[in-house]
Amino acid sequence: MAISIADIQKLRKMTGAGLADCKKALTDAEGDFDKAVEEIRKKGQAIAAKRSDRETSNGCVLVKAADDFAAIVALKCETDFVANGADYIKLTQDILDAAVAAKAKSIEDVLELTISDGTTVSEAIVARSGITGEKMELDGYNFIEGANVSTYDHMSNHTLCTMVQTNMPAEEQAHNIAMQVAAMNPVALNEDSVSQDVKDTEYKVAIEKTKEEQVAKAVQAALKKAGFNLYIAENEEHMAEGIAKGNITEAQAEEIRNIKATVAEEKAANLPEQMIQNIAKGRMAKFYKENCLLNQDYIQDGNMTVADYLKSANKELTVVAFKRFTLRSE
Repeated sequence: MAISIADIQKLRKMTGAGLADCKKALTDAEGDFDKAVEEIRKKGQAIAAKRSDRETSNGCVLVKAADDFAAIVALKCETDFVANGADYIKLTQDILDAAVAAKAKSIEDVLELTISDGTTVSEAIVARSGITGEKMELDGYNFIEGANVSTYDHMSNHTLCTMVQTNMPAEEQAHNIAMQVAAMNPVALNEDSVSQDVKDTEYKVAIEKTKEEQVAKAVQAALKKAGFNLYIAENEEHMAEGIAKGNITEAQAEEIRNIKATVAEEKAANLPEQMIQNIAKGRMAKFYKENCLLNQDYIQDGNMTVADYLKSANKELTVVAFKRFTLRSE
């Protein structure tokens, strides 16, 4: 049967599929719109299944706050060409609008929401995958409940979004701190909110790094005292280079190896425990300074911390929650 342009355009409006796909679906369905829609849906499922092992390194991240609820949604795909498309951004926005309206608490909840014509978010993502031919997935969802939430879409390019909640109305300050979160990627609000597991891991790393540095300093001092060039003595490759150029002999290379092994063993066995702990504690203080939001230097004025900046506006003002999501590798 003949398929009219009007029918093709109607199906395209209903599904978002391309004109050629709509014409084929209507032809195969002999003009039955319900069957044509089902054909397009099945095509989306087939493409999604076929590309299930593909990497989704691009996408669209959006953020919104309304009625004391804020959320960030990340819909991922394979290429930036698809991610930057108006239809793709609209789908992400529709998902976000539905999530905020429903005050959804998880990705699973979001996927079950209905966004249009009785279509669930999960079905809409599969359908869009069929239209673009790319794998798509809802890969990020964060939310904050309550008032006084400021949102930020970094450079409005939909790849990095943040939201910050303050304990009282302070839109200017909250917005500035939302930009701070985008730029400095804190892992916690303050020292108390860092999990004990993270603290234990970081302290262990600090202890080991401190010991390694103390041993390395002792070895370098011994090599220098023995008259060896530290560059040549650094590793086997440099020693081989030194031998080839006639800067050291094989016997001297062996002497370097012996010094490194002996001094390292002796120093490691006699490290002052209290000194190691003190240096490690200093490293932990630096970790909190760099990774806890309220402890960080304020990006617009390095002479004060974020906490100081907030108190300069109101001595009771502080941040109570923040969220961040990015598509970038950091």
